[in-house]
Amino acid sequence: MNTQIALNALTKLKINGMAKVYQALLAMPVQEQPTLHSPVARLAEAELQESAEKKTTMFLRFSKLRYIAVLENILCNVQRNFTNDHLPALTDCSFIDRSQNVLL
Repeated sequence: MNTQIALNALTKLKINGMAKVYQALLAMPVQEQPTLHSPVARLAEAELQESAEKKTTMFLRFSKLRYIAVLENILCNVQRNFTNDHLPALTDCSFIDRSQNVLL
C-alpha cells in the first residue's frame, strides 16, 4: 500500500487525527522519520485527542450556554448574597470535582 492510498484510507475511515499525524510523518525527511513504535503511538494519541475535542465541541454546542463565564464579570454585592469573600471559593474549581453546579 503506497503512502497516498494509506492517507486516503485514513481519511475515508474518518480517522482525521491519525490522518493529520501520518501526513506530518510523511513530510519528514527519511533519515528523521521515527521507528514503527513511535508513529503508531503518535497516531493513537492524535486520534484520542481528536475524539475528545469533537466530543467537547458537541457538548458545548448542545449545552446552550447563555453566558460566557469569566470571574471578572461576577458582580459581588449584598443584594445577591455574594461578597468578595465568597469569590476565592469558586476560583479553585473544587465544585467541578464534586460534580456540583454553581448558580450566580
